Amino acid sequence: MSYASVAKRPTAPARHLGPAGYLVCMSGIVGRELLRFVQQKERFLSALVRPLVWLFIFAAGFRSTLGVSIIPPYETYVLYEVYVTPGLAVMIQLFNGMQSSLSMVYDREVGSMRVLLTSPFPRWYLLLSKLVAGVSVSLAQVYVFLAIAWLWEVDIPPMGYLTALPAFILTGLMLGAIGLVISSLIRQLENFASVMNFVIFPMFFASSALYPLWRIRDASETLYIVCLLNPFTHAVELVRNALYGVFEPQAFAVVLGTTIVFFALAVVAYDPGRGIMGRRGGPKGEAA
Repeated sequence: MSYASVAKRPTAPARHLGPAGYLVCMSGIVGRELLRFVQQKERFLSALVRPLVWLFIFAAGFRSTLGVSIIPPYETYVLYEVYVTPGLAVMIQLFNGMQSSLSMVYDREVGSMRVLLTSPFPRWYLLLSKLVAGVSVSLAQVYVFLAIAWLWEVDIPPMGYLTALPAFILTGLMLGAIGLVISSLIRQLENFASVMNFVIFPMFFASSALYPLWRIRDASETLYIVCLLNPFTHAVELVRNALYGVFEPQAFAVVLGTTIVFFALAVVAYDPGRGIMGRRGGPKGEAA
């Protein structure tokens, strides 16, 4: 039986489930993701290794050569490690979003995604629950990293850890939505690594995560435009300003808009009647 035909089988209307049913559904998906995260300790450690290497090694080496002038939201000159900390925190969310995409590809291949998407709940709600689960995991990783950065004497206002929470939630949703769209395009796990190399590294390096935009503009006007078009840049700037209690409306608008667009694309892509999954016939390209 094909994925499309299974997905179109009559199911109980979701409206009969009520708010409690929706809550149980989301809590189950989030709980499953958190349990998987707790059981995979190497996943937690690997998420911290990359940003900590940049913070402890590269930032220390670049401190004397890459001074950061007074630019918003900073009110004075800051050390390089202070500047890169917000970008490294969002990098954790970027890798977590791609890791969630990998789990979606795996679930689709073994058939659990077929079962999930044929439940009586709306497809958009199931995908949203998956996003919330991924964001919950990334928040735990981000705040552990920020705690280590604080021990490394990265000066962030105490209230910044609280004011940055909504920004981290929104950026996590955006990066997770991008990951969902990518997972709908990948047919086999073997193709995942190569696709990620064309997504993660360009997004991270062509942004303001490691260097101020004015320095990039001095080096290359073309690269500066690319950085402005990169939604990851605006995610970093949203978090950077939020850590210092500053709301950046342009960054917020770009991140929110990107989240909505990619989430809508993910919902369509996972629709067995219209999206990519339907045209492929479901997991492993089964014929409809």
